[in-house]
Amino acid sequence: MRLIIFIFSFVFLQGSICAQNLDSLLVELESNMDNHKIYDLQKEKRIDNLLLKRKLTNDLKEVYKLYDKIYEEYEFYNFDNALKYIEENIQIAERLNNDLLLNQAKIKMGLLLVNSGRFKESIDVLNEIDRNALSESLINNYFIAHKEAYAGLVYSTALKRSKLNYSQLYTAYQDSLYGRLKPNTEEALRLKERQYRDSHNIEMALKINTQRLENINMGSREYALVTFERFLLYEWNDEFAKQKQYLILSAISDIKASVKDNASMGILAMILFAEGDVDRAHRYITFSYDDAEFYNSQIRFVYIANSMPLITKAYEQKNAKQKSKLQNSLIFISILASLLLLAVYLILKQVKKVSIARNNLKTANDKLKDFNIKLNKSNEDLKKLYLELQEVDKIKVHYIGTFLNLYSEYISKLDVYRKLVRKYVNANQTNALLKLSESKKFVDEELQIFNKNFDRSFLHIYPNFVEEINKLLKPEKQIEQSDKTTLNTELRILALIKLGITNSSKIAKILRYSVNTIYNYRATINKSSIDKENFEKTIKNV
Repeated sequence: MRLIIFIFSFVFLQGSICAQNLDSLLVELESNMDNHKIYDLQKEKRIDNLLLKRKLTNDLKEVYKLYDKIYEEYEFYNFDNALKYIEENIQIAERLNNDLLLNQAKIKMGLLLVNSGRFKESIDVLNEIDRNALSESLINNYFIAHKEAYAGLVYSTALKRSKLNYSQLYTAYQDSLYGRLKPNTEEALRLKERQYRDSHNIEMALKINTQRLENINMGSREYALVTFERFLLYEWNDEFAKQKQYLILSAISDIKASVKDNASMGILAMILFAEGDVDRAHRYITFSYDDAEFYNSQIRFVYIANSMPLITKAYEQKNAKQKSKLQNSLIFISILASLLLLAVYLILKQVKKVSIARNNLKTANDKLKDFNIKLNKSNEDLKKLYLELQEVDKIKVHYIGTFLNLYSEYISKLDVYRKLVRKYVNANQTNALLKLSESKKFVDEELQIFNKNFDRSFLHIYPNFVEEINKLLKPEKQIEQSDKTTLNTELRILALIKLGITNSSKIAKILRYSVNTIYNYRATINKSSIDKENFEKTIKNV
């Protein structure tokens, strides 16, 4: 009997301690939620300092390093800005003709796209990399990026055949990576833990996870990730208290590290909602939604879109019940006060007035509700318009910069040409000067540059132009590109027609062909089209 009493007392005591621990953790979490802007300001300050250093140097290698640090600050904080700076680094690496830096930037872009839920785009970027040309320092990250991308595709695809293919690719890259990793490194331990988890050996997985936790500190994304994975392990054993404990720790660490691409808060909200803590669930899911919106995370939006309406509806229903109780209490108190102060006649009269007021209030509320719906719709329209204007402004800025750059290059080349002519004249080298003026090399080089810039700019505005043109052509007459970033002569002619230049003589002047050649090209393409009569008209609407 004493043993039974002791066991029950111990279990009760442990439960009480665990509940107190969870309550204190929730208080700490909410304190960090209230102060999240402080952590965000610290990150913004670090970014501003890096941008200030950028203004002080024009050395491309130094700029690449600074942009790489800025990207690391934005990587889990703001997807759009992170993508912007990694794209800048890709351009810098191409200008430096440095394959090491270029591959490094592309691998980071692949990982960024994976983390934001853009798995197919990530694979496309990684496929641009020549694996055989990678340095030893990049191969592990290359395998990690592929592994995570195919893991995401396995999870997100609904097609069994595709899921099997992606699963095989995921396993292949995971095995390749595991064979290269040094024992007891973070990535090796993470893979080993996942293998134990997948094989349901939770005890060994927890040991590995504990080993990983010893090497990291609270307030980092790594800590948030490892504690989240520990939550997944306790999920197998249905240890609900442990699940909540490590989800809370993960969420706290995410907030301290200004990680907006997080999952812990949203899952914690759903657990609290299932337990009936609607107020906390509503606050947490709203916080998670704001983070996902700030980061622009596709994965988080999908999850929140599935869970937020349930929590919001329950929260509104709870508030409605509380409001109803409050209103009923007020009416009851009013009636009691009226009974004490007024006669029955005045009480009935007051009830009638309250009834009229309630009907008026209902009518006003209905009108207000309709107005709010219209206002929300207008706000959505304004938001869409604002985003479209932002995109237009980006295109304008991009092409103003391109135009100014080209203009500056042409001025510089003309100055070099002028100096060369002057040199020949001063040296009385008339024959050499005449030979120089007869050479078409300069013109041919400039024409190649013109075509390259035209192709790149046009495809930037109309990235799907070639696919749309092929839809207008017969199956056997499809246009294939060996290089997706360039256009051939037929496509350039069609691109100019798309831009409103339909006169063959004008097209001939721009592309430096004879009018007959342009006419022959147009006639050939027109014969290859499905609808010959309306082919060129249709191009303008592509």
